[in-house]
Amino acid sequence: MKPIPFQKRGIQASQLVLGCMRLGGDWDDKSPITEQHYKEGQDALETALEIGINMFDHADIYTKGKAERVFGQLLKERPSLREQIILQSKCGIRFPQGTSPHQFDFSEKYILQSVDGILERLGTEYLDILLLHRPDPLVDPEEVASAIHQLKASGKVRHFGVSNMSHSQIKLLQTYSDEPFIANQLEMSLLKSGFVDTAITVNQEAARDNVFPEGTMEYCRLENIQLQSWGPLAQGYLSGRSLDGQPERVVNTAKLVEQMANEKDTTAEAIVLAWLMTHPAGIQPVIGTINPARIRSCKDATTLRLTRDEWYTLYTSALGRNLP
Repeated sequence: MKPIPFQKRGIQASQLVLGCMRLGGDWDDKSPITEQHYKEGQDALETALEIGINMFDHADIYTKGKAERVFGQLLKERPSLREQIILQSKCGIRFPQGTSPHQFDFSEKYILQSVDGILERLGTEYLDILLLHRPDPLVDPEEVASAIHQLKASGKVRHFGVSNMSHSQIKLLQTYSDEPFIANQLEMSLLKSGFVDTAITVNQEAARDNVFPEGTMEYCRLENIQLQSWGPLAQGYLSGRSLDGQPERVVNTAKLVEQMANEKDTTAEAIVLAWLMTHPAGIQPVIGTINPARIRSCKDATTLRLTRDEWYTLYTSALGRNLP
């Protein structure tokens, strides 16, 4: 099996990442973290480690910071674990506060302030990777570069990346920064296949409704940027979630996934993730569940690869139309 881009850079990250967005309970400022939340976090962490996951994905906004606090407590109870795992978090999204509206903020001050908060909540002295969460239309790339320089020099962040960005947005930031951007996290799944559609529908009418930025996959592959997928399990629609109200293409694809899983003596989750991981770009799925059973059901995806025929059969089924 080919190494993923992170591994080519010497970052020994697992091919699957556990997304920690669901840790800590509700997305509000009032609900406290409970013992049950810590128990859920511990069970998710232990199960992830059990199946070989050593990378964990956070963001400062997840459950209003409670996700990082839960994980920080787990690390406090097992301090030796910190050097055995890879911690990634994100910053740049600001929720409404007072008269300030919901916005994206890549100002130097906000990035530095955000990282200090992340480190405090996680109870660690450094992040392995910091991602800029969503593009800020008011970004000053020189400010971003200055923040990155300070974070690197202080040892607070070892590597940097982005999330939800096109190749041109990455190139703008990279032009001003000496530190390479080594990751780009985007929504990609069997039901969010714009990253494939973009390549196939060049000069086709079908390209009109595709929002995935053309050239981004190719740029990331050329620059050895790790592509990460958020939402890789397609919100569970292909692995057991109720299909009431779903279009025919989703219903048919769920049946096909189940059939393939039975034939290969594996799980639907493994088939859905394997579809992503069979792509030669070395996509790294960030699974968003903290349910131990569902985490375990993803294990086979790290060794399962689909044939070309199987891959295209799933793709065209989910697409719901013939290829041009």
